[in-house]
Amino acid sequence: MARFFIDRPIFAWVIAIVISLAGALAVFTLPVEQYPDIAPPSVSIRATYTGASAETTENSVTQVIEQNMTGLDNLLYMSSSSSSSGSAQVTLTFASGTDPDTAQVQVQNKLQQAESMLPDAVQNTGVTVTKSSGNIFMVLAFTSDDGSMNGTDIADYMASTLQDPISRVSGVGNVQVMGSAYAMRIWLDAEKLRTYSLMPSDVTGAIEAQNADVSSGSLGALPAVDGQALAATVNSRSRLKTVDQFKAIVVKSDSSGAVVRLSDVARVELGSQSYSAISQFNGKPAAGMGIELASGANALDVSEAVDARLESLSAFFPSGLSYHVAYSTTPFVQISIEEVVKTLIEAIVLVVAIMYLFLQNWRVTLIPAIAVPVVLMGTFGVLAMLGYSINTLSMFAMVLAIGLLVDDAIVVVENVERLMSEQGLSPYEATRQSMGQITGALVGIALVLTAVFLPMAFFGGSTGAIYRQFSVTIASAMILSVLVAMTLTPALCASILKPIPSGGPVSAKGPMGRFFAAFNRRFEQATRRYHGGVEKVTRHRKLGVLAYAVILLAMGLLFWRLTTSFLPEEDQGMLMVQVKLPSGATQQQTLKTMNQVSAYLREQPEVESVMAVAGFSTGGSGQNSGMSFVRLKDWSEREADANAIGARVTGAMTQRFRDAQIFAMAPSGIPGMGQSSGFTFQLQDLGGAGHEALVAAREQLLKLAAQSRLLQTVRYGSLEDAPTFDIRIDDAKAGALGLAQSDINSTLATALGSTYVNDFVNGGRIKKVYVQGEAASRMLPEDIGRWTVRNGQDQMVPFSAFATTGWSYAPASLSRFNGSASMQITGQAADGVSSGTAMAEMARLVTQLPKGFGYSWSGLSFQEQQAGAQAPLLYAVSLLFVFLCLAALYESWSIPFSVMLAVPIGILGALLFTTLRGLHNDVYFQVGLLATVGLAAKNGILIVEFARELEAQGRPLISATLEAARQRLRPILMTSLAFMLGVLPLAISTGAGSGGRHSLGTGVLGGTLASTVLGIFFVPLFYVIVRSLLPGRERKPDTRQTATPHASETTP
Repeated sequence: MARFFIDRPIFAWVIAIVISLAGALAVFTLPVEQYPDIAPPSVSIRATYTGASAETTENSVTQVIEQNMTGLDNLLYMSSSSSSSGSAQVTLTFASGTDPDTAQVQVQNKLQQAESMLPDAVQNTGVTVTKSSGNIFMVLAFTSDDGSMNGTDIADYMASTLQDPISRVSGVGNVQVMGSAYAMRIWLDAEKLRTYSLMPSDVTGAIEAQNADVSSGSLGALPAVDGQALAATVNSRSRLKTVDQFKAIVVKSDSSGAVVRLSDVARVELGSQSYSAISQFNGKPAAGMGIELASGANALDVSEAVDARLESLSAFFPSGLSYHVAYSTTPFVQISIEEVVKTLIEAIVLVVAIMYLFLQNWRVTLIPAIAVPVVLMGTFGVLAMLGYSINTLSMFAMVLAIGLLVDDAIVVVENVERLMSEQGLSPYEATRQSMGQITGALVGIALVLTAVFLPMAFFGGSTGAIYRQFSVTIASAMILSVLVAMTLTPALCASILKPIPSGGPVSAKGPMGRFFAAFNRRFEQATRRYHGGVEKVTRHRKLGVLAYAVILLAMGLLFWRLTTSFLPEEDQGMLMVQVKLPSGATQQQTLKTMNQVSAYLREQPEVESVMAVAGFSTGGSGQNSGMSFVRLKDWSEREADANAIGARVTGAMTQRFRDAQIFAMAPSGIPGMGQSSGFTFQLQDLGGAGHEALVAAREQLLKLAAQSRLLQTVRYGSLEDAPTFDIRIDDAKAGALGLAQSDINSTLATALGSTYVNDFVNGGRIKKVYVQGEAASRMLPEDIGRWTVRNGQDQMVPFSAFATTGWSYAPASLSRFNGSASMQITGQAADGVSSGTAMAEMARLVTQLPKGFGYSWSGLSFQEQQAGAQAPLLYAVSLLFVFLCLAALYESWSIPFSVMLAVPIGILGALLFTTLRGLHNDVYFQVGLLATVGLAAKNGILIVEFARELEAQGRPLISATLEAARQRLRPILMTSLAFMLGVLPLAISTGAGSGGRHSLGTGVLGGTLASTVLGIFFVPLFYVIVRSLLPGRERKPDTRQTATPHASETTP
């Protein structure tokens, strides 16, 4: 194959150009994202039971839906929540790789079976199913710059005009509106109703009858009489449009002509559909829109599409209205990808520099340098064919691949140079002879490096999705690298290298020549010292084995001590601040607290903007809860990272507000896997102990967690049990007074809650009509007595005549996990403690709770637990693959051990560097460790392969081993330094996304350094020991290729 291309260099160039062009085209078509589809797809079911308590909602809605969600394919876990506002949500999370559309269809089919069992009120408002995780990835704030619009006006415009177009953007799973549209609000006066002997149901009945579209037919409709000359549509009654039209609704009239209109018993105004959320952006009235990502959608693409849609809609905004991106993790994605690209370029420059240092000739250096862009572009082409994307993981894999892919080209070039120098051959002849010698080795090394990474591709779950990116990218780069080394590189060697006189100098003249001459002298001295060192090691084998035992012991100890994690925490340039006041706190109190929190946040030098929403929270919405979305300044404009700023804010707020729970937290590392960073823990009542026992267990667990030095900011994010005012109806008295139960129920529901009647037309859009008691008549317990119910004798009976009242506690929010009552607890590891250690500590604390309480992990923590279980299997399978490849390469079961035994040395270096830097054993570290295994094995192959050839030629074992080690030192150092300098920019990088780069780069750098510095002494030792103990068959000279060593990379 190689000879064909040596004779046809243009053919080789054409192949290289085609590969590069295909890759270049792929670069522009490949989607860009932070991570591939890692987050398991989830489907959410949402329903509303207006006016119902959390307990009623759970029993009537949530459990009914849950019990029908059986027989779903690939379901991982199911969580649900029911709140005292009557909202129910069931979220079903499916295994990674499940088609979200198929999952949604299955859920909808199951939901249809349950819908008939749901209360009528729930069926009327509708049950929605979305492919959304419920995690907000972008928050938009709308403000009025000139003050012409108040918060309600802005919210109405946003909900009426903008919500639908944004919801229809491809990739948007759901839109949560922080504010609400206009509604016709009818506020009932209890005293006036009693005066006119009216009940709330009379008012709602009159509105239903008089605010309606009636189909009244037409005049002259067919069949018509002969000679009919008139045809016209008849309009009799249509939906009302203005406040005055509603005021004029007749509620009661009699034969004398007396009329009671709606304005006589109620105040009518155009108000808000909901008053639960109040938003402010940087202290100004605002309305917010939280956008959730659809399962499997690309955050960058969706963010750009939303921006483009808003840009096109902004031309039609009312005067003074503007929008701001208050919270978005997509700038972090964009910048972190740019940072990795910068790292990639730095790696290429450093690799070329180290090649020039060793090869000492620009023509020679140019040949491996040309291989780099060809292979990288080809890899992009392969990613495009397989449907992958450009993301941080595939870019990290590219950086790792740079150091590996130049090796093949270096091996070819060096061998050609050596043959020209030693035998005085022309470049053409030297290339032909060289390729005959080293083709086997090229294929062998590519096999080993591919074998290290290939098993990763077959792992499942979210961890498997991460591994697959590295596996496919590096394996593609390795295969393309061998392809280029056997086609383009020999063609370039034969055509652009200049002949070297036999034994002649290779170095340039002038200052560079002097520098290279000095470098070569030093290198020769080092080689002689190395030769002497190897000789001592092979002579004192027992000491060598003892030193190796110490290395194994140190490796085991470091592995045991190294804390685990799933992914490193990144500074994404955003923070969320969760505010929770004691249960029973009012919206005014929450707003006052939130204004102080916002003022403190805006004082921080790193903060760019603050969007505060009272009455809204990801943990459960209520009057006593709130949420702030904080956007930080660019990474280059601040020194502190997001986690440090969050810790500062949490500490300051804890001291300032003793009775409020205020936590600042960074967003989740992976979109769609939890709302915030840290762990997500589900405390479950598996024994059926009941709600009170579960609350007591939660309090005990939180107390234990607060005392642990391994944990911080451990909290229950949802709403606490709240005081409730109980009205107990005496049915016997009510019956004796001639009252109907339906009248009692509807009066309470309308007066104290609110009743949705029907719709009206406002500005060409359909809006809702609500009837509720006037605020002043439902503020205090004694106000219940102001409301009356009409009996069969037209008498108005007050509630005090047939009802008693009292106080109690009831849940404001109820959660379930996998069908059993649960409470979600979130928290973070203390500074310097890994997430794996924190999770183990939480699991330990649960054992101190009473019997009957268990736990589960969800979100990112669930994936971390799975990843931890997969890691040992991954290492074992990869090492087995390497061993099998080496056995096939050497046609021996014993010799591969001499290479494999060097692997722990590289692992020790990776562990040592990672521990010294205070990093954790996460997914990136595991990938780096495998890269170290591959490189350690490659270094071993370089020495062992040549030693075998020398043995086959009749050299004694020790002599052959020493000679092989001496000859191989230069290419080992060259390829290892190229790899180390390739990953150095990862290890020392700063800015967005540097956490992941440090985790990967540090381990690889340490591992490569150790396997180079120590491995080059231990591989000869292991080879001598293995060959002495297991000599194997006597090797016969290769009759097919006597002049050339089999599978050997040669060196100058």
